[in-house]
Amino acid sequence: MKKLINDPATVIHDALTGLAAAHPELRVDLDNRLVLRAEPPAPGKVALLSGGGSGHEPLHSGFVGLGMLDAACAGEVFTSPVPDQIVAATTAVDAGAGVLHLVKNYTGDVMNFEMAAELAAAETGATVLSVIIDDDVAVQDSLYTAGRRGVGGTVVAEKIAGAAAEQGRPLAAVAEVARTVNERTRSMGMALTSCTVPAAGKPTFVLGEDEMEVGVGIHGEPGRRRTALAPAKDVAAMLVEPILADLPFGRGDRVICFVNGLGGTPLLELYIVFGEVARILAAHGVEIARSLVGPYITSLEMAGCSVTLTKLDDDLLALWDAPVRTPALRWGV
Repeated sequence: MKKLINDPATVIHDALTGLAAAHPELRVDLDNRLVLRAEPPAPGKVALLSGGGSGHEPLHSGFVGLGMLDAACAGEVFTSPVPDQIVAATTAVDAGAGVLHLVKNYTGDVMNFEMAAELAAAETGATVLSVIIDDDVAVQDSLYTAGRRGVGGTVVAEKIAGAAAEQGRPLAAVAEVARTVNERTRSMGMALTSCTVPAAGKPTFVLGEDEMEVGVGIHGEPGRRRTALAPAKDVAAMLVEPILADLPFGRGDRVICFVNGLGGTPLLELYIVFGEVARILAAHGVEIARSLVGPYITSLEMAGCSVTLTKLDDDLLALWDAPVRTPALRWGV
């Protein structure tokens, strides 16, 4: 195993220490493994909280800041944060207008966030709503989930719901925006290689030099099928066509098109994939109104990509365009 770490046992602590040094606009609670905005939410503002296993950076800690999250909880690599962490974060960001938990649909995440919401309500009287993100069309159930997995749509939901909260919308309205994003978003990914979890010290799975996994999950879970390596244009079709059919997307629809790198794929290749995705969407009469290309929800050093499409209306588009200032996303400020 070749990794730029000190010790597998201290990976999360060391990474959060580095994050704090690099971003003084954030506040890092090393004891609870929380990343928060340096300034607490203004009184009356709905707070947004998310989190999950580490190893998917910049999700979620890289999206803490103006226009997105108020806090993120960092679990062990590919492991949900525990309820005590989530309660501490919920309490820290509650400014009296309620807290929205955005939760990827993985069994551990859902269970621990549900438990934390109940504990926070009982201990502090916090009003907490949760929205589950389950945008992956690859498989209905997997080793980690009941139902569809939460993947690239999480980034879109955090951005758009974060903008709604920044505008001062009430908790129920912010939650409804997040639910709308989830309902209008579909994703699918593929892998060229596995990744190596530091504590395991060996790849999660093995792909031959001429193989790829289509529909892979962000923890290395198997997808729809393992198949022969194919050109980017064919890979794009394998990802986009199931997405278009699932919602479905149709002529005249405007979308956010998000081509995501899983950690080990260079931007050169992601832009090749984006070009092929754009070609397919144009043939279907689907307009790319906004785009996002890069490694925003990763799986350590896994090589591969995912495609996420979100069907827009005027409100969602305006919320996407609203100012954002976080370590990983920033525009309009």
